[in-house]
Order: sequence, then structure tokens, then C-alpha cells
Amino acid sequence: MQDYSYIAVGANGVEQKGTLNALSPEQVAAELKSRGLTPLRITAPSILTRDMEIGFLKKKPKPRDLSVFCRQFVSILNAGVPVVAALEMLAEQTENKILAGAITEIRLAVEIGDSLTSAMDVHVEIFGSMLISLVAAGEASGSLPNSFSRMADQYEKDARIRGMMKKATIYPMVILVVTIVVVAAMLVFVVPTFQSIFDELGTSLPALTQFIVTLSNFMTSYWYIVFAVAIAAVLGLKAFSKQPLGKKFFSALTLRLPVFKKFVVKTSSAKMGRTLSTLMGSGIPLIEALEITANTMTNLRFLDELENAKSDVAMGTPLSESLRSGKLFPALVYQMLNIGEESGSSEQMLVKIADYFEEEAEQSMQQLMALLEPAIIVIMAVFVGTIIMAVMLPMFQLFGSIGNM
Repeated sequence: MQDYSYIAVGANGVEQKGTLNALSPEQVAAELKSRGLTPLRITAPSILTRDMEIGFLKKKPKPRDLSVFCRQFVSILNAGVPVVAALEMLAEQTENKILAGAITEIRLAVEIGDSLTSAMDVHVEIFGSMLISLVAAGEASGSLPNSFSRMADQYEKDARIRGMMKKATIYPMVILVVTIVVVAAMLVFVVPTFQSIFDELGTSLPALTQFIVTLSNFMTSYWYIVFAVAIAAVLGLKAFSKQPLGKKFFSALTLRLPVFKKFVVKTSSAKMGRTLSTLMGSGIPLIEALEITANTMTNLRFLDELENAKSDVAMGTPLSESLRSGKLFPALVYQMLNIGEESGSSEQMLVKIADYFEEEAEQSMQQLMALLEPAIIVIMAVFVGTIIMAVMLPMFQLFGSIGNM
């Protein structure tokens, strides 16, 4: 047995909320009816809440998980299975526990009369506003499978772009961590072995050697402080990046660094084109589609640009002109959008924009990796070489003095 939350209406029309411990939602509904109450919604909060509470063990659904969910839902609906039964089947098949719990709660809500849109809207943090908007359009037009099919394509493209972005950032971070570990190991284990030799020489050490020895002594004596500061810096930076000011700072920073700017602009252009075309193709008005698309942007500069475009379009300005005045998207985006607006094929042009910039982003990622790999190796060589040079300088000084004797 488990606790179920419920919302019900009494004979006097007053809404009541509470929890009941039961074996199933049906048992809860029967108990409420026996009390003279009409159930409006019955949910099992423990299914999803428990997963959220131990989120470090159970992962939030990724775009690939949601793509599979959408594809399976389309297949089941096209086979003539009712929505409630389809949701029950999907909850059993879904491996991600958080997603499976959300699907179960959606099924319970639909079973007692809620629309699929309102039931999914309760879990907007999992499904996202874009999918919920497409489901609403699909329910209104009677083309629910088409909405889920479009979103499956969208999630697959999003997963591809995210994969490229991860690949462009994870590799440099790994090399950077390896560099730090190697340098720290040399300072803690290698330099101290030479320090006794330096002491026996009895001569003044070169400035570089003295600095490295002092740094080594500090690392050896106060390693726990260095470790704590490093951990605090990483956690602080991560926390800062999630704050509005931090998001704004890093969004601006990536567009100021020439190495990253091209990649960010191209991935953002591809995401904008794909998302906007998916929404418009489902019959969602342009202004609403722009608002949803803006909220999918990870870089706040592009989010603000699309928010401004939404305001301009609401005032009658063509989208291509609004984006052109912002000068953030590439010129090709404005030109293709302008052609689409004049020919009445904006959706098709947005798809072409997305396809083109996805390919361009992949090439930019490869170029970025080609530039970063040797740069990071050079940086690593400089740090390690500096330590080696500091260790060898006293030796060279000694050999020079012996040669002059």
C-alpha cells in the first residue's frame, strides 16, 4: 500500500484535498465516492517524489529517453490502442524511473478525466513546454500522433547538438585535470627528492628553483588546504554558472572567445531553426512559437534576441528583419528567412537553416578540437617543462662552476 494524493469535490461543490493510503487509485476513488465525494485527480506522489529526492541515483530523462517515449507512443496510438492503455504500456516499458513515474501519474490523471495536456503540464520540468504545447495542438486538431512524431525528431536533433557540445567541452576539461594532477604530483613527490640535493650544494638557488621549492613545500605541508580551496572553487564556479548573473556572464564570454564563438552561433542557429519549424509545423502561432523557442536557448544572448524578435513580430515586423537588426545570427539566417516569408515557405526554410547549421556546427566542433588539442598539450608541456627546468638549473649552475675551476 502507498499514499495517494487526491483532489475531490463534495456535494456542496467545495473542493477538498488530502491523502489516502490504498492499494490502487481505483480503491482511492471508491473510498472517496463512499464518502460522497467526486474525485477530480488522484496521484501517487511517492512515485515521482522519491525519484526526485534521490536524483543523484536516478537520472533525469535525457532527450534520447524522451525521443524513445514519443516514438513508442506514436506506434501504440497508430495501432488503435486508447491513450490510457498506451500510457500504462509505456510506464511498464520505460527504463528511466523518473520518466516512468511521471507517465504513471499522467495515466492516473487522464483516467479520471483530465486532458493529456493538463496531465503532462503538471510535469513540465520533465517534458518541457515545447512538447506540452505540441500535445495541446495535437489534441485540438485530432493529430496527436503527428505531434509526438515531430517531437521525437526534435529530441533526436537536440541530442545530437548536445552531444557535439559535450564533446567540445569534456575533452579539454579532461586534459586540464590531467595537467593539474601531473603538476601537483611533481610538486609533492618529485621536487622534494631533489631538495636534499639542493641543500647539500650549499649555494644560493636560482629564483625559479627557489619559487618551485617554496611552492612544493607549501603543497606538501598544506595539501589539504589546497585541495579544499580547489573543491570550493569548482563548486562555487558551478553554483555561479547556474545563477542569472553567472549564466549571463558565461553566455557573453563564449561569444567573446573567437575559438568558441563560431560553434555557439552555429549550434544556436540550428536549434532555433529546428525548434521553430517544429512548432510552426504543428500549427502553433509564430509569436507563441518564438516564446517557446527562446526558452530552449541555453545561451542567454540568443534567448534575449528571440524575446526581442517576439515583441517586434507582435508589432508587425517580419521575423527576418527583427533578427537582422539584432546582428547576432549569421546573415544566411536572415536571407533564408526573408525568402521563406516572401514565398510563404517559412517552415521549409527553417528546416533548411537547421540542417545547414547542424552540419556547420559539426565541422566547427572538429576544428575546435583540432585547435584545442595541441594548445592544451603545449600548456601542459610549459608547466611540466618549467618544473623540470627549475630542478635542473642548480645542476647546470654546479657543472658550470666545476668547469671554471
